[in-house]
Amino acid sequence: MNYREAMQYIEEVQPLGSVMGLETMRHLCAALGDPQDQLKFVHIAGTNGKGSTLAYISTVMQEAGYRVGRYLSPAVKGYRERFQINGREITQSGLCKYLEPVKAAAEQMAAQGLAHPTLFEIETAVAFLYFLDKKCDLVVLETGLGGALDATNVVNTTVAAVFASISMDHMDILGESLKEIALTKAGIIKSKCYVISLKQDPEVMKILRQSALIKKAKFFTADISRAKRIRYGVTKQKFDYDKYKDLEISMLGKFQIENAVLAVETVLALVRCGFKVPEEKLRQGLLQTRWHGRFDVIAKRPLFIADGAHNEDAAKKLAESIRFYFTNRKIIYIMGMLRDKEYDKVIRHTFELASHIITVTPPLKERALSALELAEAAREYHRAVTAADSVQEAVEIAYLLTGKDKDAVIVAFGSLSYLGELMDTVAHRDTIRRDTHGRSDKN
Repeated sequence: MNYREAMQYIEEVQPLGSVMGLETMRHLCAALGDPQDQLKFVHIAGTNGKGSTLAYISTVMQEAGYRVGRYLSPAVKGYRERFQINGREITQSGLCKYLEPVKAAAEQMAAQGLAHPTLFEIETAVAFLYFLDKKCDLVVLETGLGGALDATNVVNTTVAAVFASISMDHMDILGESLKEIALTKAGIIKSKCYVISLKQDPEVMKILRQSALIKKAKFFTADISRAKRIRYGVTKQKFDYDKYKDLEISMLGKFQIENAVLAVETVLALVRCGFKVPEEKLRQGLLQTRWHGRFDVIAKRPLFIADGAHNEDAAKKLAESIRFYFTNRKIIYIMGMLRDKEYDKVIRHTFELASHIITVTPPLKERALSALELAEAAREYHRAVTAADSVQEAVEIAYLLTGKDKDAVIVAFGSLSYLGELMDTVAHRDTIRRDTHGRSDKN
């Protein structure tokens, strides 16, 4: 199998969609020798903040000298970003190497009359094989959807079950109430593991604590109220947490302090499990953590932010950060949303901060809300709305709208699926601009 054939197979399997349940995943892993049983996991569930928390934990543990696997979804910059060891994505040849036996096992299952694994199940199995073969000391694993019936929950060797912010999303699959969603996510808790959760809705906390008690798991709360002397900024942010003074992070957004606190509590749990993490490595890891598409500064003149806010809770946090960092500044939005998300609520919580809204169509054809449809929805709240024909056109319109206002800010948000293309477009534009200015200066 070469890389072209691998990507062709991935495209062929993609239409199988998403199927909740572990039966097919268990069959697939068994056919591969159950590689997941020989790995140690930090398993992260939540509605928002999973990716950032994963990034903090894995970077800290990498700094402490461990070989750390990362498995995440969706990817922003490229397909192979899903599979990483110590921050480096899998090579093309590596993807082919581990996909080949998974493909063979999946086809054999189908031949035996069993359900063919979905793309996410196949990707998860590839990750397990890859991390085992490369002898990872720890794997930081992000659930794809929910918890109990998510393909990643085939793991039984979880060291720490971690819960980022839990709110309403995917209600058609996970449940119509916060209680039902929390119960589903609590399914990642394994017997006698450590459980670390952000302090969140009392009903959610009650469910997580009860689930931990049933599994005889030790429960810890990452309480943002214990973070003191918080100093926010658009380049770095600092805070104290318990005995740690002047912890520093490079990721922006008020909500990132919460994610960093959750990561610190998780690292402390890992230390209790026998991992060695000196304080200086904890500090270095937090500071060096980067994560694409999470209040991510992708250009500076004017300031250009990319953020994956695609549901109501994330939209509220995004709006809070915009108000906090960019008071009385001209804000231009670029929005792209999926049809199965609560796009109306996202617009409602963010529209009043924008001077102009530009809409784009995400690349996921079967789920994408068209730029025209999103623009029509946005016009219910805002008069200045433009539907762009492409991401490139949206970027150009946004820059034109900032004019000569040096304090203007462009914020692109919504589905992560289009942010990779947007980042590449902005980077390419900046490269051309620098080259042009460089030649002009020499002349």
